Amino acid sequence: MRIEVDPPDSIITTTVGHSCTGIPCKIQVPRKTEFSVTASKEGYTSATVPVISTMAGSGAAGMAGNVILGGFIGVGVDAVSGATLNHSPNPVLIALQPIDPTNPATPAGSLSVLEGRIKAENLEKAAKQSRRQDERNS
Repeated sequence: MRIEVDPPDSIITTTVGHSCTGIPCKIQVPRKTEFSVTASKEGYTSATVPVISTMAGSGAAGMAGNVILGGFIGVGVDAVSGATLNHSPNPVLIALQPIDPTNPATPAGSLSVLEGRIKAENLEKAAKQSRRQDERNS
């Protein structure tokens, strides 16, 4: 799980006992565990986001394949392990809002800033992968 908060030096806590300060905050939680993430910072209203377990896009197809090929044992193993699940939302994005919006020392958090940061990181990763692939092909 990845958690991003603006302002970036906010305190992040979860109902499963994980906490961190600053971003990105990355935690490991079993896929079938549902929990909440809370971000807080002095001068801002705290915000909480519930994180739920949902069927992964490939989970239903995998489960159908288990029924056809492996019988119900494979379905049971996937259900117990959580292999067919993903957390949603992931990443968790939280933009804190100031208690006093007129105070210049506490600017409002911005989801677009967080989304832009993630998009830039993804583009950088894709460029690195492309360069590696080009090096392998030369």
